[in-house]
Amino acid sequence: MTNNTNSKRYKDVMKRLFSYMKPFKVGLFFSFFLIILSSLFNGFGPFILGKATDTILLLTLGNEQIETPIKKFITILIILFCCYFLYAFLKYIGSVIIVIIAQKTIKNIRQEVDLKLKRLSLNYFDTNAYGDILSKITNDIDTISNALQQSLEQIVTSVTTLITIFIMMLIISPILTLIGIITVPLALYFSMKIVNYSQIYFQRQQNAMGELNGYIEEMYTGHNLILAYSREQEVIEDFDKINNDLKKNGWISLFFSSSLMPITQGMTNIGYVFVAIISGLMVIGGQLTIGMIQSFIQYLRQFSQPINQTVQISSVLQATIAAAIRVFELLDEQEEVLEATNAEYPQEVKGEVEFKHVKFGYVPHKYLMTDVNFFIAAGSKVAIVGPTGAGKTTLINLLLRFYDIHSGEIKIDGVDIKKMKRNKLREMYGMVLQDTWLFSGSIKENIRYGRLNATDSEVEEAAKSANADLFIRTLPDGYNFMLSEGAMNLAQGERQLITIARAIISNSPIMILDEATSSVDTRTEKLIQNALINLMKGRTSFIIAHRLSTIRDADIIIYMQNGDIKESGNHETLMKINGYYASLYRSQFSDND
Repeated sequence: MTNNTNSKRYKDVMKRLFSYMKPFKVGLFFSFFLIILSSLFNGFGPFILGKATDTILLLTLGNEQIETPIKKFITILIILFCCYFLYAFLKYIGSVIIVIIAQKTIKNIRQEVDLKLKRLSLNYFDTNAYGDILSKITNDIDTISNALQQSLEQIVTSVTTLITIFIMMLIISPILTLIGIITVPLALYFSMKIVNYSQIYFQRQQNAMGELNGYIEEMYTGHNLILAYSREQEVIEDFDKINNDLKKNGWISLFFSSSLMPITQGMTNIGYVFVAIISGLMVIGGQLTIGMIQSFIQYLRQFSQPINQTVQISSVLQATIAAAIRVFELLDEQEEVLEATNAEYPQEVKGEVEFKHVKFGYVPHKYLMTDVNFFIAAGSKVAIVGPTGAGKTTLINLLLRFYDIHSGEIKIDGVDIKKMKRNKLREMYGMVLQDTWLFSGSIKENIRYGRLNATDSEVEEAAKSANADLFIRTLPDGYNFMLSEGAMNLAQGERQLITIARAIISNSPIMILDEATSSVDTRTEKLIQNALINLMKGRTSFIIAHRLSTIRDADIIIYMQNGDIKESGNHETLMKINGYYASLYRSQFSDND
């Protein structure tokens, strides 16, 4: 990528970033006005101090009556006090306004990112590390936030101060001004070269940070497995590799950015030497006063400060651009298929489900399902079985519209689910999954998550139907017992019973059960099975199960393989056919023997 392409890209990123501040442009311009005004008052300070020095010299030399220079000196001090007071007051007000606007802007960006995450397809989360996604919505947005709060004010202050100082220096002496700033263009040239080069490493630094966060998140969730297989050393080595990559890019980017100030400061100091020589000669020749030389030296020293600040800001802006690129990449990700404008829903949701000539694949032109057809009557108990990778979970994902099919129709009570709003569609389902997701909070709040307006008595009734009431009442505080992160202060079976109670209280007409009885002992499995019977009463139920003994009484058993339905029927029918299902069933029981 060429430098011109890079520059255009960075300009586009900054333009897009500042577009989020458009709603607050009136307040932003007002704050800029206050900061500019404050910088002007601050810029007059050295000139007034020079006048004060000349007045003291008059008093010392005694060329005038003593009263005149004293009055003049006091007047100058009052003016100086007013200038610095107005500088501080206006700068404070302007800075507060910018901070408020920056916070509101970041709030809007976070809201847009949050809404975007809700609109992204499941495929995005399947193909991107959670840690990297979290890094974009935390570290990268925080980097942007810090830049907006600090850099905007510094840029306006630096530019205004630079212009003010330059004008005041010209007023004092054009010759000294030319000598003093002759090294500035050269310093700026080297600075821009360094900035362009280091930007590459700032981008790599942000990417490496996202990769590191993703790796940490992945290894943390699999910590027990890593210990079980004694893979600690390999994990440490992989971590060190990513960490060293982050250190390398971070070190190079910071090395170049930190070299900017010594370069500009060193070149500015060269200008001081020549100014000191020429100004001394001008005083001797009577062309300048001592006070004006003092003012000029102050201005010259201050002249380098806004340049140095601008150089420092450029380093911050590089990290900001790198962070903004990553955030905008997320915001530009392809979303789920747009919702139907004129949504349609069944007049009464009974739970009738139909797949008609459904074709689907996760990868374009590589289909997992080619022609899936089945009809499920309302209230039926449907079991989906088959080997790993057969498409069982994919079928459920299509029911929930986590993915959209390429062709065909999926209907609920005669209405194509593509014509429904996703949130309304998903309200028709209750779910009990193998992975029991419970959040930090009370048991009551976790059960009520299935229907937020449920009363306490309805929560308790749902828990009783799920066979969870008894163990809940034995806990300290009962239904108000607080769960830790991941509900690790409960047993696996107890967590599963709570998720069943949550599904029961949702009162959804269609239930999805994905390996709900796995990873529990026989006694707990019996409790869960009884709870599931209560859950499935009068509802259409889709059960994904590997233990075929748990689904023998299903109304319909669908055997899937390679994404397509190979057999369907009840247990007795499929055993008589003596096909795929019968073979799988016998293999399980022979293994148990």
